[in-house]
Amino acid sequence: MVRIMAKFKMIVSDPQTRKATVAELEGTRAQVLVGRSIGDIIDGSQIGFSGSKLKITGGCDKDGIPMRADIHGGGKKYVILSGGVGFRPTSSGERRRKLVRGRMITDETYQVNTMVFTGEVEPEEKPPPAKEPEVKPAPTPAKAPEAQVRKPKPSKKPPKKVKKKK
Repeated sequence: MVRIMAKFKMIVSDPQTRKATVAELEGTRAQVLVGRSIGDIIDGSQIGFSGSKLKITGGCDKDGIPMRADIHGGGKKYVILSGGVGFRPTSSGERRRKLVRGRMITDETYQVNTMVFTGEVEPEEKPPPAKEPEVKPAPTPAKAPEAQVRKPKPSKKPPKKVKKKK
């Protein structure tokens, strides 16, 4: 059995410099991405972008079918869309059944969109810090609030002109 090695075109966007870099990944560098999903954060040194973390934001296959983050798996599926990735409605309330791919990167994925991730990744095992109870001072006696008078809102229509009788 012949195993096809993955080959991706990877687009890395940097929001700070507002520039995008295109890289072609083949072989073992591309296999790192297979099985990852949209929203995952990967180490850039595994792919050739040392010193940075990359967040997967999307992608498409060789036919241009886009990946959606809300579809499970990596296969093609027909789903009813009302907007977002894969469908732009022409009128409000329009929905249509469109072909999209799931959020997982597979061997059939052609393009992978990523962005440089600057936030910190918190470890899952870290317990939340314990908060000390706050001591609030006793409330001071306050004056009774004065009644507020509401002004009537001006009408949006201009006043009607009255015709004079002769």
